[in-house]
Amino acid sequence: MTPVISVENLSKRYVIGHLKPAGQTSLRDVLSAGAKDIVRKLAHPFTATALGPAHEEFWALKDITFDIQQGDRVGIIGRNGAGKSTLLKILSRITEPTSGKVSIRGRVASLLEVGTGFHPELSGRENIFLNGAILGMSKAEITKQFDAIVDFAEVERFLDTPVKHYSSGMYVRLAFAVAAHLEPEILIVDEVLAVGDAQFQRKCLGKMGSFKNDGRTVIFVSHNIGAVNALCTRVLFVDKGTLLMDGDPNVVSHKYLSNQTSHAVLRVDETVANGGLLRNSEAIVTRLEVRDDLQSDEPKIDTDSPFQIEIQYIVLKEGASIGLNLIVHDSENNCIFGSINNHESVWYGRPMPTGDYRSVCHIPKHFLNSGLYRVSLVLFTREFTTQVSKSDLLVLEIHDGKFVRGDYSGSYASVTRPLFVWKTAKI
Repeated sequence: MTPVISVENLSKRYVIGHLKPAGQTSLRDVLSAGAKDIVRKLAHPFTATALGPAHEEFWALKDITFDIQQGDRVGIIGRNGAGKSTLLKILSRITEPTSGKVSIRGRVASLLEVGTGFHPELSGRENIFLNGAILGMSKAEITKQFDAIVDFAEVERFLDTPVKHYSSGMYVRLAFAVAAHLEPEILIVDEVLAVGDAQFQRKCLGKMGSFKNDGRTVIFVSHNIGAVNALCTRVLFVDKGTLLMDGDPNVVSHKYLSNQTSHAVLRVDETVANGGLLRNSEAIVTRLEVRDDLQSDEPKIDTDSPFQIEIQYIVLKEGASIGLNLIVHDSENNCIFGSINNHESVWYGRPMPTGDYRSVCHIPKHFLNSGLYRVSLVLFTREFTTQVSKSDLLVLEIHDGKFVRGDYSGSYASVTRPLFVWKTAKI
């Protein structure tokens, strides 16, 4: 069978410029560098000029090869900067490769970032027809799907409002609805769905899952490993611009999570200027961290050790009431537990002054089995309104302790390993 997407030895190179520290570039430096460049070109007119010290090559992709068949649902996973988005931009014909070949058979719809393909000055209604025209749909075909698009996006009230006034969530809802309903043969979706709320994410995943029945192909990039495993029949693991692994979703995602823990400190933070890790109108989460009882910088958690998950956040609105929900999955996407801070006695349910806060969830020893776990977070306000979430913020690896196993050397099938009290008596 001829694949709908064929990628052969694909590579993409960028040239990165580096600025000198302020005050260290004088007019003499600029004139001297320019004169040297002119002399070099005159002396060697047919030789490519070497990159200067202020520039370097960066290979975002290096010799990637794979095929995708019609009807496949393919996930692409990897760390930030691994080359996933560059690959999607090449597949979407937004950028050209440096070398290699890409063959695509079928109409492609891409959703790579908020507002992809939308004109900010046009209304939602006008952008639906504009996007359809870009995809090669006739006016009659777009009109046929129009009501389904509006219903899915849930933006009927704002349909004739310029999309520049839409929130990022509304933008994504409409953009995905257009891309999904105008019947492309190939749908490419990047991490942009993370902007939507949890209910809409489930709705989108359900829609993409139904494409198999229509013979349509889906390429899905996400850091939400659970969503990738649930949707996709195959996963590509991209690392440092190379295709590290290609195969069964559970096998590949386990390799990816193992690779993550070998490089990552159990901490993730993001400045307020960059939007924080998670935010709504009343609070910004800036830091999520796993700590052991010794408060070491690089904790190594085992089954015999208690540990804690710390969340730092900023309350933006005077009198807000902030709630937090930690959700932990194992590497097989089983939900192990969720814990809400509603038993916290000082601030939960009470109006909070603006400022910085730290909430800590204590996990007892002898609770989790050894293995890999993914930590997600939900931020909500009073009565669970304005709820936002982000999956897989941290990957936690728990090692075997000394005392739970005793002299047993086999593997434990369960995800928990409680140390219950046993007593034996001769009768």
